[in-house]
Amino acid sequence: MKTQRHAAILRVIRRQKVSSQEHLRALLRTEGFDVTQATLSRDIRELGLAKVPGPDGAAHYASPPDGTAAIRPHLEQLLPTTLVSLDAVGPLVVLRTPAGAAQSLGVAIDQAGWTDVIGTIAGDDTVLVITRGTRACRAVQTRFRTLAGLP
Repeated sequence: MKTQRHAAILRVIRRQKVSSQEHLRALLRTEGFDVTQATLSRDIRELGLAKVPGPDGAAHYASPPDGTAAIRPHLEQLLPTTLVSLDAVGPLVVLRTPAGAAQSLGVAIDQAGWTDVIGTIAGDDTVLVITRGTRACRAVQTRFRTLAGLP
């Protein structure tokens, strides 16, 4: 649902100038998405939208100029399909994925904002997750297993 809502937000702001969250909420309702102000604020932040001045001086929402606003699957969607295996040592968790899937999984982990995770490093088929310590590592490992449906 979140991915579809993000797509709708991008469609709306590309189609017309939207100057306020309340206006965007009303336009989203016509697209079939009834969202709270808090949810919309979070969506705007996650998509990297910003208010920019138009030629007439009035500000409106726009995608980042470098085109980085992208609809990315969320961690809960990616883990069941991309996590092949995981192992941990100390504060580190190593996740194995099919070839080419590690980058998107690393981004999803970073965007999830887990407080126990300091950051990730992703290659082609491996993601290194750095946690805040061994206790945090165990908790993160358990969450990964649960979300991925692994024993």
